[in-house]
Amino acid sequence: MNDLAPLRTPEGRALLDAVRGTAPADELAVATRLRREHPADLVSAALGQARLRQRAAVKFGARDAERMFFTPNGVEQSTRASVAGYRAERMKALGVTSVADLCCGIGGDAIALARAGIRVLAVDRDPAAAEAARANAEALGLSELIEVREADVTEVDAGGYDAVFVDPARRGGRGRIFDPEAYSPPLSWAVAAALAAPRAALKIAPGVPHEAIPAEAEAEWISDGGDVKEAVLWFGTEPGTVRATLLPGPRTLVGAGLPDPPVRSVGRYLYEPDGAVIRAHLVADVARELDGALVDETIAYVTADALRPTPYAAAYEITDQLPFGVKKLKALLREREVGVLTVKKRGSAVEPEELRKKVLPKPHGSEAATVFLTRVAGAPTMLIGKPASV
Repeated sequence: MNDLAPLRTPEGRALLDAVRGTAPADELAVATRLRREHPADLVSAALGQARLRQRAAVKFGARDAERMFFTPNGVEQSTRASVAGYRAERMKALGVTSVADLCCGIGGDAIALARAGIRVLAVDRDPAAAEAARANAEALGLSELIEVREADVTEVDAGGYDAVFVDPARRGGRGRIFDPEAYSPPLSWAVAAALAAPRAALKIAPGVPHEAIPAEAEAEWISDGGDVKEAVLWFGTEPGTVRATLLPGPRTLVGAGLPDPPVRSVGRYLYEPDGAVIRAHLVADVARELDGALVDETIAYVTADALRPTPYAAAYEITDQLPFGVKKLKALLREREVGVLTVKKRGSAVEPEELRKKVLPKPHGSEAATVFLTRVAGAPTMLIGKPASV
């Protein structure tokens, strides 16, 4: 699986074409047939690569994924193409023409940078990752812009490049790593490398504590389709700035350093801020835009009496507010002839799927409803409503 060279031969490429799109249930039959004419190890490698390509299509799109080469870790840890593309375009807008991509993995970010016309030195100490990055640059016709080097990034001289991009490994043998100093390489090393470059971007986990962000950095949280994907520390841009960027778009909300919003009773509308807005601690900025307030000082739900358009939060019209109670909710859903129920929670220990099964074991009709399990002024509360559109 980790040696891609056999798959890049004419025989290997022919096998990859032959197994493209193979369903898991058909793998045994396909493998048995192909092993009559090809080495068993090569057939197994081709089928394994086909599985990885199918998984990678979500991040890279089917067209690119079917031509690229992956490792299991590479599929798991690589950046979604839309996010990498946005970041590359921002680099380009900053005037960057060359980047040292340290911890390049299978080359997803290097590909995005090269497609933006930026020359890239892609470095990774993992031989399999470096081989995949080199193969992907070739497969996508970007070899002239991407130089791949297998090396320890801490020993690479990034001088002579306009910018440094570092994506430290945040997974280990026991799973996800939450301590930034346990990243590989540690965040402190990445920050030092960033400060030594004219410009830099460090990809970090979106749950990073704000107090861990260096004073010299700009912090940006990025979501794609409503899912928070990453945080980026930018150097050489606007130190101290905090922003939330939503894809597709992009739409960017820059923090104004506002105090926490006030708390008030629930109005006609409830706004659920995008995850990037919440992670960036910019709920106050959205609340000001909506002339809204919080339903509880510890909960990131904004309430307002007017419906206003904003890309930074989803709006719901609230029809009912009840103290938490299974029987009360079950009776209300029956009365409203609800057949489809969406359960959301913030500040509640209740599991949404378990509650949904209890209160709506079978449809009562064709109506749809959304219930928010939350706290209002400190009290466990159910807010029932439906999506609102301007």
